[in-house]
Amino acid sequence: MTAADGTDVRPVAARTSGPPLLRPFRVADFRFLFTGESISVLGDQFHFVALAWLTLQLTGSGLALGSVLMVAAIPRAVFMLLGGALSDRWSPRSLMLYSNAIRAVLVGVVAFLVVTEQAQLWQLYVMAGIFGVVDALFYPAMSAILPMLVDDETLPPANALMQGSQQFAGLIGPALAGVVVALIQTGPAFVFDAVSFAIAAIALFFVVGGRRAPKPADSGTAEAQPSVLATIRAGFAYAWSDPAVRSLILLTAAFNFAFTGPLSVGIPFMADHSLGGGSATFGFLLSGFGGGALVGAIAAGSISRVPRLGTVVLLIAIGLGIGLGLLGIAPNVATAFGLTLAMGLGIGFINVHVVSWLQGRTAPEMRGRVMSMVMLGSIGLAPVSYALVGAIVDLGPIPLMFGVAGAIVVLASFAGFASGLADRMAYAPAGEEAS
Repeated sequence: MTAADGTDVRPVAARTSGPPLLRPFRVADFRFLFTGESISVLGDQFHFVALAWLTLQLTGSGLALGSVLMVAAIPRAVFMLLGGALSDRWSPRSLMLYSNAIRAVLVGVVAFLVVTEQAQLWQLYVMAGIFGVVDALFYPAMSAILPMLVDDETLPPANALMQGSQQFAGLIGPALAGVVVALIQTGPAFVFDAVSFAIAAIALFFVVGGRRAPKPADSGTAEAQPSVLATIRAGFAYAWSDPAVRSLILLTAAFNFAFTGPLSVGIPFMADHSLGGGSATFGFLLSGFGGGALVGAIAAGSISRVPRLGTVVLLIAIGLGIGLGLLGIAPNVATAFGLTLAMGLGIGFINVHVVSWLQGRTAPEMRGRVMSMVMLGSIGLAPVSYALVGAIVDLGPIPLMFGVAGAIVVLASFAGFASGLADRMAYAPAGEEAS
């Protein structure tokens, strides 16, 4: 946030005093954003557990669950770049506000259908498709708004707090949602999610920042604004010209292809079949992942700079791949919980610093588009991962599926070392730009 002369007008206390992890709370806009989105992500945990269990109740098929998730993932991937372009042209705050309001209404309709016992599989496909489109507009805006609300020094702890709130929701939400679904079925879980989206929209209404000033237009001399496609192409050219960002996008795609299906489809199926614990075990395992990620995010937010960041990220990724492979042969719930906890710890730590490093490296006018490309790398192959894992678990070789997924992560990490990402991905000294 700067004045017309370029002076930083954020509160000085937010930049210089107090424990680093708590400084973002000195900014009112961040408090509104943090509160609303924290409640919303808790609702998301209820939504995911309820959706998974409702689909399995209606069909009893892992393939059906994978296909529902795939229907949401396809439009989310297809429209993600559009969301990034719009975030760079319009107000990220407005995009987030409208997205939350639409999702509140949509989940409310599903909650009504479930409570009145009218829910059918085709309705879940419709909801998932619309959800995917709206998500594609929301997530790039979410990545673009945070650097508009806090300064560069406060950005890593702000990212840690936002991701930490997601992980805390992941810690308590799945277990709580699993118990709720087991005791009173899926309807109340969808109701809670709808209310959480409404609260997030209201909180964003009170956020002052996150808006883009209208571009001045001199009568008769204003140039036509480039098309959305031209805006997206410019973002591609900007990102692809940077070897570190290019490598990061490709590796992110490989990592998330390997993790998305096993975690979202493989774990609930394994909890219900291999471990025999039902929805409560599913929620327990997700809570282990969320707990580890919360600790990882808090640790990351307390460290402003990580020496040799690229090397640290790739070494942790290798450990994540090994853990993913071992998860498929976990003999009991306790072992599976320990593995999900350890993987969450690693992911929570590296996510904070990777996102903060990328936000700081990217020009502000390109930030929405670059972050949307990284997100596309994260989710672009998700539909294939959902469908592939759903088909595999129906056939039975769950350990093989987890083993292959883990091997993909390990090999992609070694490819990162070979590409030079470990050396390129580093924080610049204070006061200097990354190169």
